[in-house]
Amino acid sequence: MAAGDDRPVWAVRMRSERDARGWSQADAVRVMRAKSSHNLPTDSTLLRNWRRWESGESRPDDFYAPIIAAAFDTVTAAFFPKSRPNRDDELLSATGMDTLEFIGRLRMSDVSAATLDAIRITAERLCCEYPYADPHSLHSEGTAWLRRITSLLDGRLTLAQHREILVLAGWVALLVGCVDYDLGRRTSAEATRRAACSLGSEADHAEIIGWGAEMAAWFALTQGNYRGAIEAADGALASSSSLGVGVQLAAQRAKAWARIGDRAEVERALGTGRAILERLEPPINLDNHFVVDPQKFDFYAMDCCRVAGEDQLAESYAREVIRNSTRADGTIRNPMRVSEAHLTLAVVAVRNRDLELAVDEGMRAFSGKRRSLPSLMWIAGEAAREIIERFPGDPRTRIYLDQLRSLSPE
Repeated sequence: MAAGDDRPVWAVRMRSERDARGWSQADAVRVMRAKSSHNLPTDSTLLRNWRRWESGESRPDDFYAPIIAAAFDTVTAAFFPKSRPNRDDELLSATGMDTLEFIGRLRMSDVSAATLDAIRITAERLCCEYPYADPHSLHSEGTAWLRRITSLLDGRLTLAQHREILVLAGWVALLVGCVDYDLGRRTSAEATRRAACSLGSEADHAEIIGWGAEMAAWFALTQGNYRGAIEAADGALASSSSLGVGVQLAAQRAKAWARIGDRAEVERALGTGRAILERLEPPINLDNHFVVDPQKFDFYAMDCCRVAGEDQLAESYAREVIRNSTRADGTIRNPMRVSEAHLTLAVVAVRNRDLELAVDEGMRAFSGKRRSLPSLMWIAGEAAREIIERFPGDPRTRIYLDQLRSLSPE
């Protein structure tokens, strides 16, 4: 947002998104009409409304907000985000009992409701710490809790307790598998992913099964197996069309088709994800890695636009990703998303023949302490190809490549 611009964030974005597409306000109104299935007022009325919205004089109501979001190929919750719900952070940062008391409860032959509540809180906390916690510590704690949770299956349980323990173990296994992959441990990640899928199948839990498929698509995608990523996503998308994971599956599908070069399939996949998001109730806890944040849709679109060469849109989305991932005090809420946004800005810069800026943005991407190594190296490698193509002998190219090579699995 420009200095001195006191308009609401959504009003600023309406203007920047319109400018990125080269539209006049009248053009934007025509696209609104094309995207809407409702009867809308006359163009002159819509144009007056648009001017009021874009100036920040009034906020689009619940009827117009989804149409405006669709006009810019995103979703309502990303363009017009509601306030993050209040929640008790203390509850998620601790379980309310010390470790010895926890272990004592876990060793009881009968599992109490209090013990299950405490495990639910711990599983939730671990999943919420994924975006920023030290991956080694998170992996160790997650693995330890996975052993504790599954050990309860040897005790006397009601049928409801048995299923819930399978579900809790499934979520923690998914988390551990993600962290394994972030650390470059492909074999362990795949084994843990399969274990999570097995737990999900035994519990008949569609969302855990869906996230297991999403992880398979993510693994394939970052390894350059784009057809494999599409196959993994397609296999679970039909049964996940009413679940948050369906959005993520559609996004991985869109990323794969973008690299294959099929723009129509990209749009179809993103449209599927948008449709699922619009049907879902607003999530309560956006910090949980396995809860799809509607604002992450900009992150998916950023990737597809960068690959398609739509630089203005890619840059616009990247800046939105950075803004939405940065707290008021300047700290980063989602460092891995921010790293990929900086790499997008690096690609846009090098296409504009600004190598200095491209290398600077690349270095920002590499400086994050919390990283998903395969994803970072995949996107950074794509940026490297663009830099080498345009500036093959430049010393600054070598600086970027040397930094990229220093990123290696354990």
